[in-house]
Amino acid sequence: MGTPTDAEEGPEASPSGLLERTLGALELLSDNAHGLPLFEIADRMRIPRSAAHRVLTSLVEHGYVRQERHQGAYRLTAKIASLGLTFLSDIGVTDLAQPILDRLARETGELVRLALIDGQTLTWVAKAQGSPFGLRYDPDMGQKARLSCSANGHAWLSCLTDDEALALAGQQGFGSREDYGPRAPESPQALLKYLRLARKRGYASTSQTFAPGLNSVAAPVRRPGTGEVFGVVSIAGPSIRLPEARMDALSPLLLHAAEELSLAGVASPSLPSYQERGAREAPHIRSRNRP
Repeated sequence: MGTPTDAEEGPEASPSGLLERTLGALELLSDNAHGLPLFEIADRMRIPRSAAHRVLTSLVEHGYVRQERHQGAYRLTAKIASLGLTFLSDIGVTDLAQPILDRLARETGELVRLALIDGQTLTWVAKAQGSPFGLRYDPDMGQKARLSCSANGHAWLSCLTDDEALALAGQQGFGSREDYGPRAPESPQALLKYLRLARKRGYASTSQTFAPGLNSVAAPVRRPGTGEVFGVVSIAGPSIRLPEARMDALSPLLLHAAEELSLAGVASPSLPSYQERGAREAPHIRSRNRP
């Protein structure tokens, strides 16, 4: 079945609207660093090729996308990354949080990541890689964590009531074992078992729930004084190198880093305000302090 033409495009076509199509094209290209040809972009977005061409032409004119050669693949330029790095610098991640992440990565020899709460989502914004050799898990930044099956998501959700946690996970959608890891919790009851254990421990750990062969342990980063959560710090690595016993052994280092990041959030006023903006967008959600 071919790509629809402009005349064939109806109300059910997705996406619709210039802004939605532009953002869709940027997100699609961010997941395909080597670029995609016009026809594939149109097919994946389910829009006419003429519409895709207009969107891409505008992005090229504004410097966000480039075309490799005449009629070649389209790919993102460094302008998007520059915007992201500028934003992270402004909220204090690069100056205050990065050294903490770097040290934890050296101490553990694994991938360390920081995610910030933005509205009703959790987005990875910074990382440090502690394993220069061997098996590595090194995803792109800027991706939103799947709350139902990631240790990062569990760490945040464990700071909410059961009803609030299930509402957020349900709104985003439960990650299936087919799309994520073979142990991903696919029901509210299964997710709550993880969250209750995380509340008891003070941190969340997962084994092959987010991806096959990947284990991770994560802790919430709280705002001193109020105890509200504005981020999550995590350690992730291959399950063969990061079994449950080692995740438990690394938890004191993780919790210490979470405390330091909490203080870094106080030193950088923009970090807590990032979470406060999310609270305004989702006033029924409150990340509460727990012992």
